[in-house]
Amino acid sequence: MLKNILIHLDASSQSVVRLQTAIALAKRHNAHLTGLYVVTHPEIPTYIEAQIGGDIINAQIQVATEEGQKVLEMEARLVKGGVTDCLVSHGRYFDLLVVGQFDPDDSGLHSVEDMPDRLIMSVGRPVLVVPYAGTFPVVGDNVIVSWDASRQATRAVNDAMAILEVSKKVDILSINPAEKDRGGDVGADIALQLARHGINAVVKQITSPDVDAADMLLSRAADSSADLIVMGAYGHARWREIALGGFTRHMLAHMTVPVLMSN
Repeated sequence: MLKNILIHLDASSQSVVRLQTAIALAKRHNAHLTGLYVVTHPEIPTYIEAQIGGDIINAQIQVATEEGQKVLEMEARLVKGGVTDCLVSHGRYFDLLVVGQFDPDDSGLHSVEDMPDRLIMSVGRPVLVVPYAGTFPVVGDNVIVSWDASRQATRAVNDAMAILEVSKKVDILSINPAEKDRGGDVGADIALQLARHGINAVVKQITSPDVDAADMLLSRAADSSADLIVMGAYGHARWREIALGGFTRHMLAHMTVPVLMSN
């Protein structure tokens, strides 16, 4: 069941869309929604901080605190610390976390480059990442499950079960499955598992080695007007994906619809 949702809020324009998405999701599942606003210490080099002085820095923190109090108009948690660390420590006691995609064009204090990927790796709960561009009033009517039979994908499907159970359409999509699985009934077992939960999922398989798997997934999501992608995150070591690129990193950078990720 999806009954307890935590949303990360900040003073960015993206935060409004993220909140609208979370409210719609909470209403759909009759879930409790809690907003978390993190007041961070300004990232200022020590030699500059010494010249600026504590009073100015404290004033900046006070302004951020006041912004947070304005943003939070629900059950509110206003905390101080690092954004990712605070979300991890609070998020472990919720069914789902709702956060925003990193916006490379946002240079404000609320922009955190290691979010949301370090959060996904650390929190132990499913994370719904909302793109910084677009609006998403409905999440979960038309879902694509990215399936590769990995531990991470299995976890993601289980974490998304409450959403899948009330969806109108679910496609299980396997892209470029392993050689030993080609020609077989890829996704049949997970489709049966979903069927036991009353979910009529359609299994689809795409083999196109020349096309990047993440781009193929995003293309299929656009073609089918999907409003949610469910996927496992970081099937390979995170350091390897950061260094060489990878499926999760590509999705976090280029997502066009909300993506529920689990690790």
